[in-house]
Amino acid sequence: MWLIPAIAAVILIGLDQATKYMALIKLQPIGSMVLIDGFMDLTFVKNPGVAFGMFSGQRWFILLLTGVITVALLYFYVSLPKTKEYKFVRMTMVLIFAGAIGNMIDRILRGYVVDFFEFTFFEWPVFNVADIYVVVGVMVLAYLIMFVIKDPEEEKKKDE
Repeated sequence: MWLIPAIAAVILIGLDQATKYMALIKLQPIGSMVLIDGFMDLTFVKNPGVAFGMFSGQRWFILLLTGVITVALLYFYVSLPKTKEYKFVRMTMVLIFAGAIGNMIDRILRGYVVDFFEFTFFEWPVFNVADIYVVVGVMVLAYLIMFVIKDPEEEKKKDE
């Protein structure tokens, strides 16, 4: 039960770290380059904070917060019912976990997170692969909680 999610998390974290390494090696020296004209650039940014630069410069607080979130994710992952309907919930938790760990590795090793994707057709903070994992994971998890997972009390009322 643990092996497949653990392998998936390691692969996702590895992909995140590989893209950040490429950004450090290839993109940092030039700063920025057009990826898709009018849509997205690759722009090297050292992000000492979290989303939208919040808590900038508070590395230890961010690491502590990430650690607490990671432990909570693992606890809820293990606590979820072992039913088929929770399979997708577990998948989203693996995504969020991988994103949190990917950015945590950066903070521990470098003191900042490497960001490099930049939308050019509207104003949005520069982001990375780990951020994509977290955002997609949270959005899908919210959808599952709101529209897919049924409360046992709700199910009983339908059956009556």
